[in-house]
Amino acid sequence: MSERLGEKLNILADAAKYDVSCSSSGSDRKNTNKGVGNGHHSGICHTYTEDGRCVSLLKILLTNHCIFDCAYCVSRKSNDIERAAFTVDEVVELTMNFYRRNFIEGLFLSSGIFKNADFTMERLLRVVKKLRLEQNYNGYIHLKTIPGASDELIKEAGLYADRMSINLEMPTETGLKLLAPEKSHQDVIKPLDFVQKQIVQFKDEKKLIKSVPKFVPAGQSTQMVVGATAETDKEIMYTADSFYKNFALRRVYYSGYIPISNDTRMPILGTQPPLLRENRLYQTDWLMRFYGFKVHEILNDANPHLDIDIDPKLSWALRNLQHFPVDINTADYRMILRIPGIGVTSANKIVQTRKFGKLHIYQLKNIGVAYSRAKHFIKCADTSFQLKDFQATQIKAFILAESQSKYLKTDTNQLILF
Repeated sequence: MSERLGEKLNILADAAKYDVSCSSSGSDRKNTNKGVGNGHHSGICHTYTEDGRCVSLLKILLTNHCIFDCAYCVSRKSNDIERAAFTVDEVVELTMNFYRRNFIEGLFLSSGIFKNADFTMERLLRVVKKLRLEQNYNGYIHLKTIPGASDELIKEAGLYADRMSINLEMPTETGLKLLAPEKSHQDVIKPLDFVQKQIVQFKDEKKLIKSVPKFVPAGQSTQMVVGATAETDKEIMYTADSFYKNFALRRVYYSGYIPISNDTRMPILGTQPPLLRENRLYQTDWLMRFYGFKVHEILNDANPHLDIDIDPKLSWALRNLQHFPVDINTADYRMILRIPGIGVTSANKIVQTRKFGKLHIYQLKNIGVAYSRAKHFIKCADTSFQLKDFQATQIKAFILAESQSKYLKTDTNQLILF
C-alpha cells in the first residue's frame, strides 16, 4: 500500500466510524465460478449477524467531501478537517487486498456527497460493479444509498449490493430541518420505498422465472441520531415503528449524538454520547421486533421516556401488574415472553419442557431463566410467594438491590462478583 493510499484510508475510515448501520446479516450470496469471497458466511469494523456471529467489514467513505452542512456531521462542508477521496480503483484494490489477507469478510461503503447525488451514486455503483464483474468478488457488500440519486442508478446498485441503507438522520422532520435545513425526510422515504418495491417485484418474478438475479438480498436499514435534538423516546420509537412497517426494514439503528460541533443549535453534552439511552432504545426495538410488543404499550403520552435505571420490559411489567403473576405451566407463549427475566430461547424451552410435567423452580433455572428477576412475576409448581403481596415500587427496589448486591467493593476498589 502506498503512503498516500494509507493516509486516505486513515482519514476515510475514521470519518466512517459515525455510521453504525453496518450489520451484515441476511445475505445468502454464495461463491460461484471460483470467485473470491462468500457473502453467505459473513458479515476493519466488527458487527454481528442475526445468529450472533461476529464478522469484520472494511468500513470506509468514498470521500468525506460534502456539499451539505449538517450541524451534527463531522464531514459537513464548514468543518475544518482534512479531506480525502478514493478513486474507484483504490477502493477495489483495498477491498481485494484486505480480503485476501483475511482481514475482512466484507465491505461497508458510504460517502459524502460531492458535486451532486447522481455523481456520487454513480461512483459507488462503479465500485461494486468492478468488484463483482471484474474481480469476481462474492463477499458481502453493504452500500449506502445517496439521497436524491436517480432510480436507475439505485436499481442497478441493488443488483450488486447485499444490503443497502440510507440514513434518516433525525427522528422527526422538525429536528432535521433545525440541523440540516437542506435535507428532508422525503429524500429518504422515496429511495427506501423504491428499493422495497423492487425487492418485492424481484421476489415475485423469481417465483415464475428461475434465472432472476438477486436484488438487495439482505434488505434495507436506516439510522437515526438520538440526543442531538429534543425528540422524546416516544417520538423516536414511533418513527422507527413506522419505517419498519412501511418499508420492511431489517434494522433501525440508533446512534447516540457525539458532540462534534460548537453550533449553538446543538445540545450541551459531555464528551460521551448518551450510550445508556441508546441502549434502552435498542432494547425497546428488540421488544417490538421479537417479543410481540406494540410501541404504544412501552411508550405513550403517559410515559414518553424510557426509564434509565431499568430496562423497558421490566418497566412495562411494573406498570401492568394486573397481568401477573403468570402461571408458567399454563400461560401461552406470548405471555411468557412478556415476563422479565425470560427471553425467546427460554420461553421456547418452557413451552416444550412443560409437556412432560409441571415445571419447578430448579428446572426454570436450568432452562436459563433469570429467576431472581422472573420470580416476582410468575407461578410454578413450587412457588413460595405471590406477587400481589408487593407493590410495584417494592418489586423494583428488590430487583435493583439484587442486581447491585452481586458486586461488593473492597478497600482497594476492586470488584468481587458473587
